[in-house]
Amino acid sequence: MSTTANTAALKEWPLWEVFVRSKQGLEHKHCGSLHASDSEHALQMARDVYTRRQEGVSIWVVPSGSISASEPNDKPEFFDPAGDKVYRHPTFYVIPDEVGHM
Repeated sequence: MSTTANTAALKEWPLWEVFVRSKQGLEHKHCGSLHASDSEHALQMARDVYTRRQEGVSIWVVPSGSISASEPNDKPEFFDPAGDKVYRHPTFYVIPDEVGHM
């Protein structure tokens, strides 16, 4: 099979997002994407591609189509409603001097 045919076959597989938790971290961080036939295949490929130097302790793979995300153009409608909730930001409280630093 030619390289072009191999590349075309890979792109027919679903796209997976890969998240790796490092030895020093508590959270998984997105490290890239790959095409794989199923979740087991995606885990094996993610291990081979993103943890070659044994830097990971856990891998998550998620089908890209399963991720819901906000759109950058929706930022005002999506995030600005929290701006009118001043009680979430304790900037108007008077802290007595006896309390010290907070």
